[in-house]
Amino acid sequence: MTEHFDAVVIGSGFGGAVMSYRLAEAGLRVCLLERGKAFPPNSFPRDPYGIRNNFWDPSNGLYGMFNVWSFKGSGALVSSGLGGGSLIYANILIRKDEKWFVNQKPGDRCYEQWPVTRAMLEEHYGRVERMMNAQKYPLKHEPYKGTQKTLAMQEAARKLNPDGKPGLEWLPLNLAVSFRTRAVAHPDDDDPSNPPLVGVALEEEHPNYHTAKAGRLMQRSTCRLCGECDIGCNFGSKNTLDYNYISEAHRLGAEVRTLCEVKRIAPRQGGGYSVSYIVHDLSHEGQKVDTDDIRFCPKHTVTCDRLVLAAGTFATPYLLFKSGDAFPNLSKRLGTRFSVNGDLLSFITKATMKRDGRVVPRDLNPSFGPVITGAIRFGDTLDGNGDLGRGFYVEDGGNPYLLSWAAELSGAFGLIWRTLHFLKLRVKYLWGLSQDTDLAEEIASVLGDAVVSRSSLPVLTMGRDCPDGRLRLNGRYLDCDWAEKAGSKEYYKRVVREVTRIAEALGADYMDNPAYKKLNQVLTAHPLGGAPMGTSAEDGVVDSYGEVFNYPGLYIADGSMLPGPVGPNPSLTIGALSDRFADHIIDQHKGVTR
Repeated sequence: MTEHFDAVVIGSGFGGAVMSYRLAEAGLRVCLLERGKAFPPNSFPRDPYGIRNNFWDPSNGLYGMFNVWSFKGSGALVSSGLGGGSLIYANILIRKDEKWFVNQKPGDRCYEQWPVTRAMLEEHYGRVERMMNAQKYPLKHEPYKGTQKTLAMQEAARKLNPDGKPGLEWLPLNLAVSFRTRAVAHPDDDDPSNPPLVGVALEEEHPNYHTAKAGRLMQRSTCRLCGECDIGCNFGSKNTLDYNYISEAHRLGAEVRTLCEVKRIAPRQGGGYSVSYIVHDLSHEGQKVDTDDIRFCPKHTVTCDRLVLAAGTFATPYLLFKSGDAFPNLSKRLGTRFSVNGDLLSFITKATMKRDGRVVPRDLNPSFGPVITGAIRFGDTLDGNGDLGRGFYVEDGGNPYLLSWAAELSGAFGLIWRTLHFLKLRVKYLWGLSQDTDLAEEIASVLGDAVVSRSSLPVLTMGRDCPDGRLRLNGRYLDCDWAEKAGSKEYYKRVVREVTRIAEALGADYMDNPAYKKLNQVLTAHPLGGAPMGTSAEDGVVDSYGEVFNYPGLYIADGSMLPGPVGPNPSLTIGALSDRFADHIIDQHKGVTR
C-alpha cells in the first residue's frame, strides 16, 4: 500500500530540515527523505582510505558525504547526508544585507528581483539563529584570544582602513558552533556561569537524533579548535541540522528516512503529489551497482497533500527537468538566475612581520580554531557610500592539521635534504665520529621551520556576483553555462585586487587556487538559483512563499529558489525563507488567511 502524508520533504539541508521541524511541530504528518546516510559523532573518516571513499556516487559503490559537480565555467562542492550542506559548511550564520535585496528592471544582465525584504525575514532569521545555538567566537577568553588568523585579519582591516571610513570593516560572525556547554539565548551572550570551554561534554535538553536511533548516548562536546569543520565534526561541536531541527522533527513524530533518493515526482489526480524513490543499501559499498535494478535498489512511492523540494540547487531543478512531462505548466524561468554567490577560494602565503628589526615568518596557524571566525566586509554601491562596485565578504579560512602536514610534505625537496642531513649525522655517531648522543635538535630540524603551514592561510570570499547563469538538461546530465568572464568579470577583478591588498598588509603573497588561475573555473560551495522566486510565472518559478506557480501545494525551499546571490554565506537566509514558507503552509493547513 502507498503511504500518504500531509507533507513530504525531499532533502535535509537548511530548507528541508527547517521545514520538516516546523510542519511536525504544527502537527502535520511529515516524511523527510534524504538520499545520503546519517553521520553520528566519530563517523567522519580521517584516514586516507576513508576520505577516498567519502564521496557520493552510488553507481560506483560510494555513499559518502562529498558530491562534486563540474561545469565549464564553474564547479561546486555540495553534500550528501542527513543534515545536507550543514555537514560541510563553515558554520557561518549571516543575515543578508538589507540594501542587497535588489529589485531591478528586466533587461539588465545582472537582473535580480527579490519579492521579499529584510524586514519580512527578521523574525525568521532570529528563530533560526536560536535553533542553531549561534554564538560569537569568544576572542576575549583563553585560549581563543590567541587565534592568530583572526588577529591577523583584524590587523589587515585596520591597515587597509586606518580612518574607519564606511565601506570596509572587520566583523565578528555568528557561528553555529558550541563553545559553551549550555545553549545561549543570543549570539553575543557572555554569561560567566556558562563560560566557553574546550572539549567539555554538552548538555542537551532532549536526546539528539543519533542517540535516539542508536538507543545509547552519542555524546557531543564543545569545540576543540581543531579546524576540521568542513570535513565533518567528529565531536558534535558543530551544530549541524541533524542535532537540532532534524532531531526535534524526529522527536515530534516526523518520519526521517535516509538513503532514499527521489527519482520522480508527479501531480496526483484530485490534488496532491506522488513521490517515487529508490532505497540504497550500504552493503553494496565498494561495488558497482545498477541503481535502476530493483534487486539492488528497491523502489517505493509515497503520496502527500503538499510536497517540498529541498534537494539542493542542482538536484531540485534536475528533478523538475526530469519530471517535466508531468508538469507542463512550469514557468519558463526554470533553470535561470544561477549564481555562485560570488565565491572565490584563494590563499595568503608566507606571511611575515617585523620583530627586533628583522623580517620573520608571521604565525597564522590556520589549524587552530573553527574554519572561520570573522570577516572583512567590502562595501557595495547599494550601501550608498559611493560607487564601490558589487560588495563581498572576505573570511579567514582554516584547515585541519592533516592538510598542514600535507603542505609541509609537499615541499619534498627540502624535506629530503633535511632527512639526508640527519642520516649523515647518525652515520657519524654510529662510526664514533660524533660524541653528541642528544638527537632532539637534529630530529626537530628534519621538519624544518614549517613556514609554509604556519604562515599561510586559505581565504574565502563570498559576495554579489551576477546571477546570469542557466541550468539546462543536456540528455541525461545537468549543464550550467555560468562563467566569470560574463557579467561577473569586474566583480572578480575587484575581489582579487582587494584580497591581494590584504595579503600585502600581512607581508604575504597572494595565490589563486589552481582551478581559477589555470582554467578560469570558479569553485563554489554555494550554488544558488535555477528555480528563482518572482512576482509571477513570467519572472520566477515560485512566489514569495516558495509555492510553485500553477501547482498549488508544491514548494521549493533550498538555494535554487533564490533569485540572486545572498552576498554573505547563504545558509541562514535559506533557513529563514524556509521558516517563512512553513508559516504559510501551516496557515493553509489550519485554514488561516493572513
